[in-house]
Amino acid sequence: MALRPVPTKKRSVFARARPVSARTRRLVTFAVDALMSLIGIGAWAGVAVADPEGGTASLRAELDEAVRGYLDARAALEASKARQVQLASNVATAEANFAAGQEKLGQISASAYTSPGFTNIAGVISSGSPEDFLGRMTLLNALSAHEHAVVVDLVNARNEVQTSKAALDAEIAAQSEQLAAMNARKQQAERALWANGGGQQTGGFNENSEVVADPAPRNGDGSLPRESCSVYEPATGGCITPRTAHARQQAIAAGFNHYVACWRSYNDGGEHPKGRACDFAAARGGFGGTAYDADRTYGNSLAAFLIYNATRLGVLYVIWYRQIWIPSSGWRSYSGCCDPSSMHTNHVHLSMY
Repeated sequence: MALRPVPTKKRSVFARARPVSARTRRLVTFAVDALMSLIGIGAWAGVAVADPEGGTASLRAELDEAVRGYLDARAALEASKARQVQLASNVATAEANFAAGQEKLGQISASAYTSPGFTNIAGVISSGSPEDFLGRMTLLNALSAHEHAVVVDLVNARNEVQTSKAALDAEIAAQSEQLAAMNARKQQAERALWANGGGQQTGGFNENSEVVADPAPRNGDGSLPRESCSVYEPATGGCITPRTAHARQQAIAAGFNHYVACWRSYNDGGEHPKGRACDFAAARGGFGGTAYDADRTYGNSLAAFLIYNATRLGVLYVIWYRQIWIPSSGWRSYSGCCDPSSMHTNHVHLSMY
């Protein structure tokens, strides 16, 4: 029986001419996806193109490595700056303790020097009576013990100053390395885009948004945890990561409730099969032709929301209307060709860390 294409919000882009069972529909969908994977056609692109995301698999792999490396270095830099603040406070406290110890030792030394009979053993022996002698000896021992304790504290305070300053210097040196790593990753991403016919700096789209998303969970040091594809996605029957699910939910909560599909089986080297990417349709009815007017405004606003909340959500990059946004470089041209899906003029593509 002949198959006919129909616009749908389901994974498959084909349907039978008459109703069929859910099991049969799943089998047809699986067969179509497998065929498209073999001949290089995206399962939901809507038209036959060589690459449903535009660019190449090697470009997406390079972007994934470069942008992840950049975000890792940036997270390490931010954590280092926080440690630097604490270490600077430690240095100030240690120096204050050292100065106080110096002052205390000076006061004890001056007091012992100006107090007759307490400065040396001769003064103690010359005591006029056994009672005075025992009392002076006890006091001398007490003063000696006190001076010793003050000296020990002073030495510890001096060592703390040196240790804290060394740790602070090491942290500052580490920050220089992290900045160098960020710059190297930035250049790597831009070279990858240039090699595929894009990468030119563009004006992009308005990146302001009034909606502040709830942040995704982070590790104690501020970094993003590694996640697996573990959250079921009803739209595709596949799975996505918890952080991807959180970003999708936050976008919907912000009013971006057009159709969205994330997981797909077709492995193009990107994040979709890993559950770390979503395609948000610009049109309310799903993926179709190039977005204009209200649909394009919708896509512009969604891209702005995702970028405005990129750090909170853990965004890797965003692609929309022949342009790509990456954290290191902002908006750059993206050379998808040659249909609305691969040029990303009918949907906003979101890749997650």
